[in-house]
Amino acid sequence: MLAVRGLSKAFGQKQVLDSVDLDLAEGESLVVIGGSGTGKSVLLRCILGLEVPDAGEILWRGRPLAQHRADFMDDFGMLFQNAALFDSLPVWRNVAFRLLRHMPKARARAIAIEKLARVGLGPEVADLYPAELSGGMRKRAGLARAIAADPRVIFFDEPTTGLDPIRAAAINALIRSIVDETGATAITITHDMSSVRAIADRVALLDRGRLRWQGPVSEIDRAGDDYLRDFIAGRARPMARVPAS
Repeated sequence: MLAVRGLSKAFGQKQVLDSVDLDLAEGESLVVIGGSGTGKSVLLRCILGLEVPDAGEILWRGRPLAQHRADFMDDFGMLFQNAALFDSLPVWRNVAFRLLRHMPKARARAIAIEKLARVGLGPEVADLYPAELSGGMRKRAGLARAIAADPRVIFFDEPTTGLDPIRAAAINALIRSIVDETGATAITITHDMSSVRAIADRVALLDRGRLRWQGPVSEIDRAGDDYLRDFIAGRARPMARVPAS
């Protein structure tokens, strides 16, 4: 469904992505892991068209994505880090934000309430504002918005950031069940290994802008890569020296 070929991106002298190749099969859940500053978010932003790569290309169903972005944009959903709800809109309008462009208000509201129910939020939440929700509820509302238009590909940006372990586990289970039930293709970026094990079919490890390892989630504990083993175990590694200014 999606292929990245030789993708490179730099900001000034900082090479963030360096000739990344990646494939995503239809219906697959891919989780991209790596430490802070390794290029995970920039990879996502390049796919979404928020950043223009310096080199390489992204293919959508075998065609250059840049030439078919309108089709792609109609077919994707996204759960943003920290949910990124619109504070001035009630929850149902947040969920139905895309739907309201092309369907009557009553129908969009009904779908929003249906999607809120899918993520465990009752109809009484629909007319509340984001500030009235807990962090876990905001994340669920963001997930409802991500699936409101029944997308074929869904992006999850650090889906458990800011949540306690119990709420994080609930969000992970929701994401996995939604992917399984809908058959949607999913890309998640995270550094949370509990999310990796709960969500992933396949894992890709980015290190200093390069794809260092990829494989089925069932193989990560047997992988021979030292950095991957340290990442999984949370073991400290020597910090890179920052030159004095």
